[in-house]
Amino acid sequence: MNLRPAIGANEARKGALRSTRRRGLGGVDRGLATCFALLMAIGLATLYAASYYNAQDNGGALSEVTSQLFGMAVGAVAMAVLLRVDYRALAKPWLCGGLLAASFVMLALVAIPGIGRMLNGSRRWLKLGPVSFQPSELGKYAMILYLAKALSGRHRDVTRFFRGLVPLFVLPGLMFMLILLQPNLSTAGSVLIVTAVMVMIAGARWLHLGLIGAAGAGLGTFYALSEGYRKARLMSFTHPFDFMTNEGYQLSQSLLAFGSGGLFGMGVGMGRQKFAFLPYPESDFIFAVVGEDLGFVGCVAVLAVFAAFLFFGLRVAMRCEDRFGSLLAGGITCMIGVQCVLNVAVVIGAMPTTGLPLPFFSAGGTSISILMAAVAVLMNVSREWNRAL
Repeated sequence: MNLRPAIGANEARKGALRSTRRRGLGGVDRGLATCFALLMAIGLATLYAASYYNAQDNGGALSEVTSQLFGMAVGAVAMAVLLRVDYRALAKPWLCGGLLAASFVMLALVAIPGIGRMLNGSRRWLKLGPVSFQPSELGKYAMILYLAKALSGRHRDVTRFFRGLVPLFVLPGLMFMLILLQPNLSTAGSVLIVTAVMVMIAGARWLHLGLIGAAGAGLGTFYALSEGYRKARLMSFTHPFDFMTNEGYQLSQSLLAFGSGGLFGMGVGMGRQKFAFLPYPESDFIFAVVGEDLGFVGCVAVLAVFAAFLFFGLRVAMRCEDRFGSLLAGGITCMIGVQCVLNVAVVIGAMPTTGLPLPFFSAGGTSISILMAAVAVLMNVSREWNRAL
């Protein structure tokens, strides 16, 4: 019996595995990687332009950028690890279940006065030594991982409403309520939106999703109108200049920034609204800085890069033959897309003001590191189908 061919094939497989481990970024979709690099570079430059003035009161003009670079360094380590691990290992029940359980515990701790850190009327952060951590950032990606695992199960039938579809919304609904307590309606809503998109990709019926969507819209309307300050915020976005002394001030300054930018902008770092006029230009309203510095043309260019990133991410999800990988890639891409759309809609006055960061741009060391880790998983999936071509 000749064992040489079998031995040769086995050695070839081992060599291919060693080569894959050495490659790191080898085989990753080039379009996805290019868009990721562009968004990271443009985002960091915009963050400096948006933050250097206010940051001088907090240790120096580069303090926000330094914090962001530290987060990017942590994210780079996470990417290096995740790109060398088969993404299918993330489907292990102890891993996806453990991440989800840890997220729920931390979200519950945030809601406890004295443990959760209060800032600007919202309790969204946990203080871990010198680092402030926002558990909702981890929670939304842990939920995507859990849903990808649950929806890829052989016996999961999402075409059945009560036995297949409704149970899948229990944990996302619970996370929605915990994040809503902070309060953070935009992040809470993004969890439910991405859940709906993932079950739709998995084959859920439109009628069933419509019923759940109607119930969610009713709940959101009740929540928005149940408190006076929420109702005032809801009314202010339609006529922000009528509420410039209170709820409409931030949006008014944002619109003034876009007006000042005009077609081609005032130049990088030359905008004036960040000089203590526009509140928090380095975080939720950083896109207004893009509008003032780079103008309409710059805004379109940035959104075009985002659109290209989403295109390549969804292409990865559609081409991946592994159901878990496809759902995971689709969920990560949709979460980034939903955050981008909601943030830009708020900044230009198309929807009520909410606190949702712009991916790759807004300040936040832990946020950028978790985002980079999520993109690494997306790249890992893209490498799998590229290898099969």
